[in-house]
Amino acid sequence: MMRDDNKQADDFPAPQRAAASSPRHVGIIMDGNGRWATSRGFPRVEGHRRGVEALRRTIRIAGEYRISFVTIYAFSAENWRRPAQEVSYLLGLLRRFIRNDLAELHASGVRVRVIGSRENVPPDIISLITDAEEMTKANTNMTLVVAFNYGSRQEIADAARKLAQQAVRGEIDPAAIDPAMIGANLYAPDIPDPDLIIRTSGEQRLSNFLMWQAAYAEFVFLPIHWPDFDRAAFDTALAEFAARDRRFGALSAAPADPAPVGRAALTGS
Repeated sequence: MMRDDNKQADDFPAPQRAAASSPRHVGIIMDGNGRWATSRGFPRVEGHRRGVEALRRTIRIAGEYRISFVTIYAFSAENWRRPAQEVSYLLGLLRRFIRNDLAELHASGVRVRVIGSRENVPPDIISLITDAEEMTKANTNMTLVVAFNYGSRQEIADAARKLAQQAVRGEIDPAAIDPAMIGANLYAPDIPDPDLIIRTSGEQRLSNFLMWQAAYAEFVFLPIHWPDFDRAAFDTALAEFAARDRRFGALSAAPADPAPVGRAALTGS
């Protein structure tokens, strides 16, 4: 689980790596639960259950390494197409994760944010999400962003719709719309863009995950399935990230903490 006490973050052990080589924001596509289970003769739902255990490990390790933001691809907008029994089990896992782990996340100083559409989401889950965000909103140790009922194309379309509505009302000039304005209308414009995106199971694609925000992210694709993701796998991804030369389109490396790609500057920055 998350912690053995109720203290907040200054008690997370610091990693033995230079801060400059560490990502501020890590996005994770947690892929391969079903294949992990099938390869072992288990029902697919057992893979999802073990995947939650891997998620708990990952949040704890990210906290120890003082990673400020972790975004997980928990349930995509396309996942509704899966068999009804599997969808029901996945929603049940989310309910149990929030109910069982929220207090511990809160005690560890983790802020919970949920991005994605709220349409067609069961009311009890919306209530749980709202309670989780409200309870943890003042926490500062780490932000756990849960992409639930999320699709990046829909997120960009929603941002475009907001800008179109503002233009119709005469609040903005359509000719003035730029990437920063689009970024400012995404689901979580205050969250910095991911530095590193990890995908397990050997697949090498984004699958509609943070496509706008990932413009300058580094990608690490691991051949293991998500339930097997552990400290060694996390360290492998972080070591690959540390070895990359991030130039952001320039000839020399950019500052260690570049502004979010295509987003409006944060207030006061």
